Amino acid sequence: MHANLRFGDTEVMLSDGPCAAGPGFRGFSLTASSPDVAGAECAFAALAAGGQVQMAREKTFWSPCFGMLTDRFGVSWMVMAMPEE
Repeated sequence: MHANLRFGDTEVMLSDGPCAAGPGFRGFSLTASSPDVAGAECAFAALAAGGQVQMAREKTFWSPCFGMLTDRFGVSWMVMAMPEE
């Protein structure tokens, strides 16, 4: 299947490919950000369901809530709250 995502003037196109070697998600992480801690916690919990937490949610110098995980499909995620100041 194919998808096309547009972020402002930026277009990201996605495609599945031949999976003879099996699907793999290595060498990158996706980031999900929320304007508040509650949203980041909700996203983290949803993505972690059936997956594996790599770094539990915690406060960092750049975010009041940051965590890393691998979802149930093997995709690495960084989830953070990025409130406006």
